[in-house]
Amino acid sequence: MAGITASQVKELRERTGAGMMECKRALVESHGDIDIAIESMRKAGLAKADKRAGRVAAEGLVVVTDSADGQAAAVVEVNCETDFVAKNEDFKAFAAQLGDLVLSMAPASVHDLLGCSLPSGESVDQRRRQLVATIGENISVRRFVRLQSDDGLISSYRHGTRIGVLVELKGADAALGRDIAMHVAASRPDFVRPEEVPPQVLAKEREILAAQAKDSGKSDNIIEKMVEGRLQKYLKEITLLGQPFVKDPDQSIEKLLRASGADVSRFARLELGEGIERKDEDFAEEVMAQVRGE
Repeated sequence: MAGITASQVKELRERTGAGMMECKRALVESHGDIDIAIESMRKAGLAKADKRAGRVAAEGLVVVTDSADGQAAAVVEVNCETDFVAKNEDFKAFAAQLGDLVLSMAPASVHDLLGCSLPSGESVDQRRRQLVATIGENISVRRFVRLQSDDGLISSYRHGTRIGVLVELKGADAALGRDIAMHVAASRPDFVRPEEVPPQVLAKEREILAAQAKDSGKSDNIIEKMVEGRLQKYLKEITLLGQPFVKDPDQSIEKLLRASGADVSRFARLELGEGIERKDEDFAEEVMAQVRGE
């Protein structure tokens, strides 16, 4: 390490966030030129990020960001491979920055978000790749939702770091909005009201209920009434307005809103890792594979 000073290593670490040994190695290879060292480290980081891109990332964070006027909010899911990395301060800061960007820039897609610039001047994807190289896990920006209301309220709720909810309401105050968002987090409705349920979903459910009812041995007209009754129960289960309020199961969300003269226009609910197929991993074998150099 002849000619490489501790102050150079310190500066490179501050500018890249990389480990001490990696910085020393890059400085030796660049003969002490910090800018060249940074360039080579970034290239190496891109290679590492691409190599890890195929690994399952189902842990991470769901972040929620609200506007000051209560008329817009964003919820973003950012994934990593382990819950240990989800607690990393750099990872948490990255996720928080994405929430701010989605709220302020309103990108049309994840692809557009990855191209947005961070305050540091680098793009979201450049920062993501740098984190992959530094932390050593696959990191992905999976999805986001941004809601804005011109004549209503956007309420939000985050349950821990794994579930984020946004709800657009009209005629509601902040307390009611938070209660509704909390209910959505807990009860997982699929739609706001029955009219929003697609006909094909209803047809499929009616078919299933009819097949179940036939085993009762009752007459066709009784079976038809049984099916319709069960279908109405099913609609209450999957629609927000039909569900019993989690804080007072004796009244439905519809009754709660009506009593306040309020209405829900739409909602969004993101749950961490939802829909991602997780593979069973043998971490002991993974460590041994690294030891063996596989």
